Amino acid sequence: MLTVKRLAPQDVVTAALWDAFVLACPEATFFHRAGWQNIVRGVFGHGTYFLYAEADGLIQGVLPLGHVNSWLFGNSLTSLPFAVYGGVAALSAQAAEALELEAQKIAKRLGVAHLELRNVNPRHTDWLTQDLYVTFRKEILASEEANLLAIPRKQRAMVRKGIKNGLISEIDNNVDRFFALFADNVHRHGTPAMPKKYFLALQTEFGPDCEVLTVIAPDGRPLSSVLSFYFRNEVLPYYAGDFEPARELAANDFKYWELMRRACTRGLKVFDYGRSKQGTGPYAFKKNWGFEPTPLHYEYRLYKRDVIPQNNPSNARYKLLIATWRRMPIGLANWLGPFVVRNLG
Repeated sequence: MLTVKRLAPQDVVTAALWDAFVLACPEATFFHRAGWQNIVRGVFGHGTYFLYAEADGLIQGVLPLGHVNSWLFGNSLTSLPFAVYGGVAALSAQAAEALELEAQKIAKRLGVAHLELRNVNPRHTDWLTQDLYVTFRKEILASEEANLLAIPRKQRAMVRKGIKNGLISEIDNNVDRFFALFADNVHRHGTPAMPKKYFLALQTEFGPDCEVLTVIAPDGRPLSSVLSFYFRNEVLPYYAGDFEPARELAANDFKYWELMRRACTRGLKVFDYGRSKQGTGPYAFKKNWGFEPTPLHYEYRLYKRDVIPQNNPSNARYKLLIATWRRMPIGLANWLGPFVVRNLG
């Protein structure tokens, strides 16, 4: 008999079984790992409902959910806050349906305005969807030379420029240089930075599967940095930042090339460039690297609202806030930022 249960935050035994299932389930992603419950609860203080379907003592499906109740951005239940992928990962349609039905019951009990499932593939033709995000994934070829030649000529020239400029990459054992670069970058774009403790928690929770690579100038200055996740045979550059001189020295292209080159050396097979909004600079950058966009299928059940929420920088209502944030001293922005981003999810 199939039953749906909730993973208790302190239940390390079931969490290990959960992660073993996620590692083996083709539909699962890095963001289905049980450790995200500790991140969402411990760093941001949100309620979590990590559901799993079980039959005969074996996990048949999982659905990680986070409850974000914000006066600024609304009351929602999402799979998963702070993640680009989510929704159900299951071995059968029965398990998937049972998990989604339980999620809808929880959403109604909590009184949320909407339930959001960040699916990679479409699941419900009768749910509302929005055509906003795409993901970029590409095979990592067998040799360093093949991967370099697969980069379109213009971007390949930028990689070679970075090499000519004497740039090098280093793997950091902490997030200090990464956070300085990340915070400076998002401040220039007028958006609040995640708290440093979030990145520290990611490294603590996921260990070697969370890694920071930093690009260094010949004089020792850190220029650009990326925090990546590793899952099965994939590398996922997830958060990145740079100082303004990075662009002139081609440090950003060099950074992603170094990440790809190192992944090739490790025998990994997929480079997941991650989510971007259509029509943005990051979208164009990834296209210029020869990656083709694949639509993401975020699906919604609305309970106390009439339209899908647009809590992203493309929303015109945030234009003034973004302009104000850019002018704010970075020290103040880094202090205020965590109070804002914890409610975005």
